[in-house]
Amino acid sequence: MKKNISLILMGVGGVGRQLLQHIVSCRSLHAKQGIHLRVVGVSDSKSLVVASDAFTMELGDTFLMEVCRVKSDGASLSTISGCGESKVFTNSESTKKIIDVAAFLGKSTGLALVDCSASSETIPVLTQAVDLDCCIVMANKKPLTSTMEDYDKLISYPRRIRHESTVGAGLPVIASLNRILSSGDPVHRIIGSLSGTLGYVMSEVEDGKPLSQVVQSAKNLGYTEPDPRDDLSGMDVARKALILARLLGRCINLDDIKIESLYPEEMAPSVMSIEDFLGTGILSLDKDIQERVSKASLNGNVLRYVCVIDASRYSFYISVQNSIC
Repeated sequence: MKKNISLILMGVGGVGRQLLQHIVSCRSLHAKQGIHLRVVGVSDSKSLVVASDAFTMELGDTFLMEVCRVKSDGASLSTISGCGESKVFTNSESTKKIIDVAAFLGKSTGLALVDCSASSETIPVLTQAVDLDCCIVMANKKPLTSTMEDYDKLISYPRRIRHESTVGAGLPVIASLNRILSSGDPVHRIIGSLSGTLGYVMSEVEDGKPLSQVVQSAKNLGYTEPDPRDDLSGMDVARKALILARLLGRCINLDDIKIESLYPEEMAPSVMSIEDFLGTGILSLDKDIQERVSKASLNGNVLRYVCVIDASRYSFYISVQNSIC
């Protein structure tokens, strides 16, 4: 007997589009496994497209591929014509509509909310959906690194939440850590280079390429966050560290984490636009980073961005800093 799994995707950037393409390309595999993924809604930051009747209908594969094309071109979902297959809701209406669908499907057929955005604006939807028997799947780290109140709400039903890709990408970091903790083994210390983006950037800079050129290439390849400063500031690493720390039972917030940024305050998102940062700001960082790389090389070392999570009976701290390894 085939099992239908309804889902709403929030966020149709690089990750969200890849998920939609994967769902469509794996239809035959899913059929052999006895499941069918019903995509009943897709949202971006400006609008929500939902099946005309979310209980009996879904967004077809041709429509989903059109969604991917439109978003790849940088347009809004509101520009798509569903020809009766779907309805479009503006940003102000989309939250209420998602909750309405969640309330209807969550307690009947079931619904998975998949957050592939890079936004904190999904948090109100997710925290409400938890109480509606919905499952939550996240690639987005921001809901799990919000306040402890939001975090506790999201994990209040552990069997309904999955967020493996928030730390370690495809590696089973979360699952492995949970198994260790469930077995009763204590975890005293976690240390690692948690950012694949910064690992790539540092390796390329070691080869003599300017930081500005490497970051632009990484962004074009889809390696960075939508704003590369999320990576360069260490904030993306800090969020991963916070997720791991909270799994260890630590009730801490982002403000408790010491972070060393690769750019100065005057280049922060609140001060400088992303266009100005990539156009002129980052160029001024090339010399300093190259000097640090060269200094490390002279001592037979390499420059890496390292996260340290140290928990003991007497102390707990997280330090995210540039480290010569």
